[in-house]
Amino acid sequence: MGDIRITRVEQSQTKIKNVPIAVTPEGFWCCPTPVGFQKSLKPQNPLNKLKPSPPAPKTSSQKKEVSVSERKAGPAPSRLVVSDAQQCIDDPERPPPSPSVPAQRAPRPKLESMPKKVAIEFGEPGTCDIKLLLLGKQGFCVKLSVHKDVLKEKSSFFADKLSEQSGLSCLQVDDCEDVEIYVETVGLMYCKEMKQRLMKQSVSRILRILKVAEFLGFSSCIQSCLEYLEAVPWNGEEEEEKVISTVLRLQGDGIGVNPVLKRVSPDTSNAPKDTLSHIVELVLKSNEERGRREMKSIVLKLLRENNSLPSSAGSVDICNDMIYKSCRSCLDSLLCLFNQAAEPEFKDMPSDNKEPVVKHIGLEADNLSWLLEILIDKQAAENFTVMWANHQELAALHGKLPIAFRYHVSCISGRLYVSIGRGEVLPSKNTRQLLLQTWLQPLINDYNWLQHGCRTFDRKLVEEGIGRTILTLPLEDQQSILLSWVGSFLKTGDGCPNLQRAFEVWWRRTFIRPYVEAMPDA
Repeated sequence: MGDIRITRVEQSQTKIKNVPIAVTPEGFWCCPTPVGFQKSLKPQNPLNKLKPSPPAPKTSSQKKEVSVSERKAGPAPSRLVVSDAQQCIDDPERPPPSPSVPAQRAPRPKLESMPKKVAIEFGEPGTCDIKLLLLGKQGFCVKLSVHKDVLKEKSSFFADKLSEQSGLSCLQVDDCEDVEIYVETVGLMYCKEMKQRLMKQSVSRILRILKVAEFLGFSSCIQSCLEYLEAVPWNGEEEEEKVISTVLRLQGDGIGVNPVLKRVSPDTSNAPKDTLSHIVELVLKSNEERGRREMKSIVLKLLRENNSLPSSAGSVDICNDMIYKSCRSCLDSLLCLFNQAAEPEFKDMPSDNKEPVVKHIGLEADNLSWLLEILIDKQAAENFTVMWANHQELAALHGKLPIAFRYHVSCISGRLYVSIGRGEVLPSKNTRQLLLQTWLQPLINDYNWLQHGCRTFDRKLVEEGIGRTILTLPLEDQQSILLSWVGSFLKTGDGCPNLQRAFEVWWRRTFIRPYVEAMPDA
């Protein structure tokens, strides 16, 4: 942050320029920014610019060189003085102008290469009893006229330094990273209502003040900054990370930072698991279509982000168990609804009584599709494939229901074929074979309806997934399934999945490749 050392202030001749600053009865508050410092250092008189050596000027023109400070009508209660000298700017006596100027004058150094100095007085004018020098980068220097009692009361850092030696008149802090914030933090030592002073500041500036206050041991300022950070909104993840990293650095010093950290950290260790389970349950039980659809999209996106983080590896098993528990619950509910809709008396019911059951079937099928997407993203859908392939009871009831009741279920089968064809799910050969035997024919039966009555159904994607899944089986199984498909395709045409590409691959594997392998070498 900066090194402090005791030094003796020497007087030096300098040209002084007055710049007003904002002052309250409590002391200095608004420190000008470095941009303001630079502007105040720009020459106002064109004579200050470097020129070729002119002839000896007349004596009468030298009488016009008067300090800007002498033009003020009276002494200001507090002021900011900018100087080009290298020492402190207290100069009670100024030598008179020389009576003559030599013909050859040495050229003045450039303004950019000269040290910049600012002097500020805190509290009531003339009551300060110690000087504080803040030396920043590129020769920037600020001299503060302050009070020992204030420094001792507010800052443990200054209290320790002042207690080491009595009667000090000047303290110097070298290599200040942020001179402007140092000045503002010292000014806060003179403020009674610090919280109100900080309210209009940005979060980034408060973090800079907090860093300096920590170095100076300014406990009341640290507390006020933490109260500000606890209450103010944080803009974006980058700012949030800066706040948390700064606050965590203070945690080991016994400073009460828990109110700020509670915004990003729960009190209990199992809270994320319970919260995620509760969110999934709320989404699954929602009956409002638009809200349910949007929340499913949001949760799925956020879970995908979690999957990409290395820190989420430890909680994968816990999350998967929760998802599979929800899958089994939805499957049980779907089976119960299928049994209810397959009863003979259900057909004779009025349409108003049937509608809630049909709507509930679509809801449970949509929930299963969403849970399957979560498991696929987490690379944990193998067990779901096994569960679905072994649900012969549900597949048997599928053919007893009208297409308008059951087609949602075929979308789940289509998604599994797509995931296997893409390599997103890698079930065993027996599971793949059982999945095709159990659910391919129900999908073919619903295919015409899916093309025209389901907006989310992608025909080409599903056909490619089915074909690739078939081609992962042994050649004999490929032949059995594809010959059965040929019979269905010749009967229904476009009402059946077009597995032409898979059929061509099987054909080449069966009839062409053995013949090629048997050909003698040319």
